[in-house]
Amino acid sequence: MDIFLAIATSFLIGFLITPILVRVLKKMQIMDAPGGRKIHDGFIPSMGGVAIIVATFISIFSWFQYQQLLEIRYFLAAFALIFFIGLRDDMVDLTAVQKLIGQLVATYMVVIMSDIRISSLYGFMGVYELPLLISYAITFFTIIALTNSFNLIDGLDGLAGTISLITFLFLGWWFINAGVESYGLFALILVGGIVSFLMFNWHPAKIFMGDTGSLSLGFALSTLTVLFIDTNGTMSEFQGWKFYAPIASGVALLIIPVYDTARIFTKRALKGKSPMAPDKGHVHHFLLRMGMRHDQVTLTLGLIKIAFIVLIFAAHNLNDHFLLPIVILSALAMGFRLDALTLKRVKEICRTSPPVLSINQKPKYLSKKPVIQSKILRNAKISNN
Repeated sequence: MDIFLAIATSFLIGFLITPILVRVLKKMQIMDAPGGRKIHDGFIPSMGGVAIIVATFISIFSWFQYQQLLEIRYFLAAFALIFFIGLRDDMVDLTAVQKLIGQLVATYMVVIMSDIRISSLYGFMGVYELPLLISYAITFFTIIALTNSFNLIDGLDGLAGTISLITFLFLGWWFINAGVESYGLFALILVGGIVSFLMFNWHPAKIFMGDTGSLSLGFALSTLTVLFIDTNGTMSEFQGWKFYAPIASGVALLIIPVYDTARIFTKRALKGKSPMAPDKGHVHHFLLRMGMRHDQVTLTLGLIKIAFIVLIFAAHNLNDHFLLPIVILSALAMGFRLDALTLKRVKEICRTSPPVLSINQKPKYLSKKPVIQSKILRNAKISNN
């Protein structure tokens, strides 16, 4: 009952705050303008992540016991720091270096102070316990890379919210089942805030989450996924539902941002461009070119995410030597198929679309012969050269 009330609290607060936030942002003219890489029409308020995070913290301080707050205090502090970094970036653009420094500080708080880290490879390639410095390095890279990967998929109405919603639902259930109740309750409280936000962010969106939301949710997802991998890899069967391929299971949980980032960086590098150069080559852009609407793209990618979660449940007895190649090859096969279908669909659209200027659609300035005024003709000197 406490879990339900905690989720309901974050949902109701988010539901009440978001319309007010929309009006305030419009009055302050803090809007996301169309054009460039933006694929929306009109000026839409951003910074909707404020409603999600405020609702989450109010619910946490309302329903968490003192011991639970003490257990995740460093994680909550890091989560709040990332929120303020995203807020500052939405209001006044931060440089990539400034954002990276902030992310490193937040990651330090969860890795060093909370000891949330990948401590082993859990038998993958015969490696078990990792040296401490290598463990820190791998975890720092994983959290920062996954945080920014998730930030990159926030380019479509409802997409980032839907993908994070599915993952937090799974993580919340799994952590509570495994006895890690503080982090499980945190994940489920975020679910309530995200659902309330999606009611205003679903296509056509009335508000975007901005970096305030996408960076915060991405950081929470990456940190909880690292905790899921390590807890799952070191737990016994009687402690909860154990996946015998913890690394593959973690990759499957974040397969959409991981695949999208790897794909876009590889394509940019092969073309001689900077991996950080912005463009419209993300997976959701390709699906839009097939003629899908925003909501159709979001549902398609959400179903793919669910399919990978079903896969790790179905193959939970396999270890990483078997399941990790299956997850990676499945993602690559689906990606190649998607590229082929997109190219075929775009060609069909081009072939069936009318020409830009047809014979019956002459511009007005071509409908009549040009007439030269007689006064100009009398004064003109015409040569046959």
